[in-house]
Amino acid sequence: MKNSFELLVALKNSGYLKTTRDPLWWPRSGTFWVIIGAILTQQAKWENVEKSMENLECAGIDSLEMLSALPIEQLSEYIRPSGFYNTKAKNLHLLTHAILKEFDSFEVFCTRVDREWLLAQKGIGAESADSILCYACKQEAMVVDAYTARLLASFGYSFESYAELQEWVEEGLLSNLSKIHVLYGKEMSLNELYARFHGKIVEFCKENSRGKTVFVESLGI
Repeated sequence: MKNSFELLVALKNSGYLKTTRDPLWWPRSGTFWVIIGAILTQQAKWENVEKSMENLECAGIDSLEMLSALPIEQLSEYIRPSGFYNTKAKNLHLLTHAILKEFDSFEVFCTRVDREWLLAQKGIGAESADSILCYACKQEAMVVDAYTARLLASFGYSFESYAELQEWVEEGLLSNLSKIHVLYGKEMSLNELYARFHGKIVEFCKENSRGKTVFVESLGI
């Protein structure tokens, strides 16, 4: 495998994405729930994140404003299934208040926020920032994660940093955009391309991994 475009082709030909939960893959993309999920999924299984979000929904939380008004102690209890719930509750509380203070609403936040602002917030690292930008704000941000690094390691690639891994993935896609449009039979926005490519990688790794090993024979590359 020479680049990320070849990986995209192999994953698409193998039938990924297999889930149809959301056009952009991440559940409820374009909503404030992505912000919650991006923080809760840190060092947690997504199944446990969903339990936490179900608790919040059952409590009547349906907006960023309602989430920000929730006392931290209650928030901690609702998100307990995600683990590290006290720390995550504090970070969510700080982030929601910062968003509303700086941008007034979730909708304005999505159109004006940038990566630098997000990275300046407590508890937000590169992966969480890019997840929020890509899936909540629908901006052109390529999310790379442990699954991405593990899959590429199976092909003999190693990267010294998140930024280096992200740059390698983006370069292979951007230099083959015309081929990607032919592959899909339509022009795709970079947001959709990045979102769905990340989803393909995650789904493949979840179905074809054992421990730290990813089995890539089925991709035929």
